[in-house]
Amino acid sequence: MRKLLFIFCFVICANAFSQILSSSVEKKTIALGEVNHIVVTINNLKNEKVSAAPENELLPFHFEEVKDSISQTPDIYYRRIEFAVFEEGKFTIPELEFKVGQRVLKTIPYEIDVINTAQKADQINDIINNKDVKLEVTDYWQLYKFYILAAIAIICLIIAIVMFVRYGRKSKDSPVVATNQTLKELDSLKKKKYVENGDYRSFYVELIDISRKFIAKQYHLPADVLLTDDLIDLMKKNNTISQENERVVEDVFLRGDLVKFAKTFPDQVTMEKDLTDIRDFVKRSSKDLEFEKLRKDV
Repeated sequence: MRKLLFIFCFVICANAFSQILSSSVEKKTIALGEVNHIVVTINNLKNEKVSAAPENELLPFHFEEVKDSISQTPDIYYRRIEFAVFEEGKFTIPELEFKVGQRVLKTIPYEIDVINTAQKADQINDIINNKDVKLEVTDYWQLYKFYILAAIAIICLIIAIVMFVRYGRKSKDSPVVATNQTLKELDSLKKKKYVENGDYRSFYVELIDISRKFIAKQYHLPADVLLTDDLIDLMKKNNTISQENERVVEDVFLRGDLVKFAKTFPDQVTMEKDLTDIRDFVKRSSKDLEFEKLRKDV
């Protein structure tokens, strides 16, 4: 009898001086997405600090915590967690640990059964009926302006590509472009001051080279590969280049050949005249092409 009395007194004293953890779950069976809650209470703290997982991180995977509220007084720790589950099946809330001082207290595990209460025949109604909204032109513009601008940009890009393919290359090979390019090269030749320095060989080598490239591009004759005599014969037979321009090319090219082989030594006046004559020939070339076009049309 004394032993029983001693054990009874020991249990009463232990409960009186130790912390007591209790927990409860509102529902063991819930619907998909339905909010449920679990409550954890620890009594008789005596100012002991309670350590546990931080807010919204206590429950395991599958349990979507909606609200996690914690309150504590010197003697009581209270925690209420609202949660929902969005998958069908049975899910377990395991033992949840709470450290009070040096002691670790654990809740009992809970099994939650999650069911789908919706039936195929159930009719789903909107809470609020759809409302017709009249849109203005500005509203449509705000909704679709990026699509419209993107479509316009794509159309402009396509047009630019087509224009480049059809006319871009032709413009580079046009008579005007070839004329202007050759005139720039003749100006660069003049700036080298071969004439003033008496460097007649370098002058005629570059002058003939510029002229040959121009004839090949403007008149589509193989001037860059033919010998001077063969080129002159071809020009006379071709009838594309006017007689005046033929005469200029013949005089300058023949003189250039003599200079390159050191058979003649032109003076400054002759060199300047040949440069001027070639420049005039380049400018007059467009008239040759116009005449040739008219001749073919007839």
